[in-house]
Amino acid sequence: MEAYLEVALDAPLAGRAEPLPPTATQDPNTIVVLDFGSQYSQLITRRVRELDVFSELLPHDTPLEEIQRRGARAVILSGGPDSVYDPRAPRPDPRIWSSGIPLLGICYGAQLMAHELGGNVLPATRREYGPATISITADGGDGLFRGLDSDQPVWMSHGDSIARLPVGFHPTARTDSTPFAGLADPVRRLYGIQFHPEVVHTPAGRDMLRNFAVGISGARATWTASNLIETSVSAIRAQVGDGKVICALSGGVDSAVAATLVHRAVGDQLTCIYVDHGLMRKRESELLRQTFEANLGIRLVMVDGRERFLARLAGVEDPEEKRRIIGDEFIRVFEEEAGRLGTIDFLTQGTLYPDVIESTAPETKVAHKIKTHHNVGGLPADLRFQLVEPLRYLFKDEVRRVGAQLGLPDQMVLRQPFPGPGLAIRIIGEVTAERLETLRDADWIVIDEIKRADLYRSLWQSFAILTPVRSVGVMGDGRTYANVVAVRAVTSEDGMTADWAKLPYEVLGRISSRIVNEVRGVNRVVYDISSKPPATIEWE
Repeated sequence: MEAYLEVALDAPLAGRAEPLPPTATQDPNTIVVLDFGSQYSQLITRRVRELDVFSELLPHDTPLEEIQRRGARAVILSGGPDSVYDPRAPRPDPRIWSSGIPLLGICYGAQLMAHELGGNVLPATRREYGPATISITADGGDGLFRGLDSDQPVWMSHGDSIARLPVGFHPTARTDSTPFAGLADPVRRLYGIQFHPEVVHTPAGRDMLRNFAVGISGARATWTASNLIETSVSAIRAQVGDGKVICALSGGVDSAVAATLVHRAVGDQLTCIYVDHGLMRKRESELLRQTFEANLGIRLVMVDGRERFLARLAGVEDPEEKRRIIGDEFIRVFEEEAGRLGTIDFLTQGTLYPDVIESTAPETKVAHKIKTHHNVGGLPADLRFQLVEPLRYLFKDEVRRVGAQLGLPDQMVLRQPFPGPGLAIRIIGEVTAERLETLRDADWIVIDEIKRADLYRSLWQSFAILTPVRSVGVMGDGRTYANVVAVRAVTSEDGMTADWAKLPYEVLGRISSRIVNEVRGVNRVVYDISSKPPATIEWE
């Protein structure tokens, strides 16, 4: 059983067996990660991709035929919250153990391997949560620990332990309280580790994953930005053919990279549509027009939809309803514009893998829907376009690498993420024109001071939130009763997890002073020191 950190999700996220991504080629270079409910499952997938090896997250019970169809060079079994001796515990297709595919079990995955193959797993007499040191006892020079020192700091998170190894296995690592922190049957290419190599708290974890994915499994490092572009362009051409495409352009890096990929694939068959829904940051629309028309030469239609979006959002306070309304209205605008452009068959979106994961409705007991993304779960049921989503299986850092390879300017590729619903989900409560202006002015100051302090590129996101709270203050010897603005700044690698940023006090002080003095109707500024999880990055 994998125990959760104090900041763990209420319930972990699960992968979905969706169609093969356009970038997957079905040659035997894929490392499949089977998700048994770990909070780190997506992180395992990312870590393998960082080795330039394609990795895909699939549900734990994916049939062996499907795993093989996806070109699996090897399979990693993730951790999970269950105990393997529980009759209801999730298990893989039992044929996987004798399939000949190299397997690596991590935490629950290692215990599952031992239990299913004849070993014994019991509740640990001494649980291990957090940092530990393993002693490598055997490896043979060509296994998981090749090239590593005999003592390694690792991250443990388990309440059960392997008490007896199956026949054919030998121990490869131990701690003072866990005699089988590592196990291996090299003949069958089966490996297990009780700790988590995918987290930063296991410094040599990347080397271990490389030893498995590249050394033991023999996967080739073909998951590069240039290869991604080549395969994506080919897939887009095959999907679109002679059809006409519109692209939902938001100004963020995701939609910009998606649009550029589609433009490279089909050229003038693409028309980008930017809808100014009135929920953008200050001067956002002007920057977008200059970048796309001047630098990229992509046909761009700009639509003023400010009044219609505000009208539909009037009186709405629930964040899920805001997202649904914005997603629906976006599509209505695209349909109208498509009618003016002629016959349009396809709609391009910059949907990412984390968008899909967080919007996934529960389909197994280990799935947990976090929130609806306006471009995934927020799409209307009667959508008449076919979707083109070339980034659907990419993480944000991969999108940035592709964007840089495509030649997009730094101010677009390296800009901080901005949500599709815009400032609507940074206003807690009803969205009005007056509240939008208040937030725009406050947010402008936050970004201005972050950039002045040369912190912009070291942060994942930094922004202001207009809270529904009013507080008493004193300005000019007079009593005020005005808005409270919250400031949020986080560090992250991919947005799936995030830590609140320890901004210098002097930066926070300048931000607070400027907002209170320059933004009408605000008399108090607070700083959000919540990490993700348990909080999300956005407030709504």
